[in-house]
Amino acid sequence: MTLADYPLHAPHHAVSRLRTTRLAASSKPYLARGSGLVRCVGCRLLASHCLCALRPQVPTQAGMCLLMGDVEALKPTNTGWLVADVVADTWAFGWSRTAVDPALLALLADPQWQPYVVFPGEFVAPERVVSALPAPVESNAPAGARRPLFVLLDGTWSEARKMFRKSPYLDAFPVLSLQPEQVVSNYRLRRSTHDGHFCTSEVAALCLALAGEAQAAQALAAWLDAFTTHYLSVRRSSPLDQDTPAHQLLRQLAAARCLPLR
Repeated sequence: MTLADYPLHAPHHAVSRLRTTRLAASSKPYLARGSGLVRCVGCRLLASHCLCALRPQVPTQAGMCLLMGDVEALKPTNTGWLVADVVADTWAFGWSRTAVDPALLALLADPQWQPYVVFPGEFVAPERVVSALPAPVESNAPAGARRPLFVLLDGTWSEARKMFRKSPYLDAFPVLSLQPEQVVSNYRLRRSTHDGHFCTSEVAALCLALAGEAQAAQALAAWLDAFTTHYLSVRRSSPLDQDTPAHQLLRQLAAARCLPLR
């Protein structure tokens, strides 16, 4: 059994494409933990634990722009991939201090979007910081209404700080400072040295909720939770629980997609 056995599961979203580009540019293979396992190309899980059938599809007015550290797109635990699974309008760019992808600059300049750089406010001049968003943009909004585009710095905390400091093309945009004091991170795949840090998928879900995209925020949170459950089941060689609240919500969303139009 090989990856070729799962072509229908292969996503064509931005993080998948960035991963393909990054692999093609590598002079040697990236060897992550479990790199010798045969994984589904859609969800990056072991074939026996594939989660693709429950991948949520929730339309959003908000978009996501991921600036990714050098090897983030290659990591099987990267959660930016999960964001791209759920939010159709997701772009992903590899970050470099010395070069900027023209497509990134074009996206940031696109008048349909209002970019918000998501970063802790205590590191930013106060006049740039916002903690709330305008009323959600409706799908039938008049011409000229701008949709929120959340710029997420996807990497380690040290990488994210470097991206923020050394990306002058972001300096013109407001900084969205999230206030997650009442939220506890459930991320279990990598250990952070800072208790208040959230993974990229959790940050994206918080942004969606703030933008009034409650269903998409819930779907993304459930997708992360289910992915984590499946991943850790493989890592720990433990039984797979497919009846968690996250799985139940994802099945409900999948069933709703299959209902006939009236």
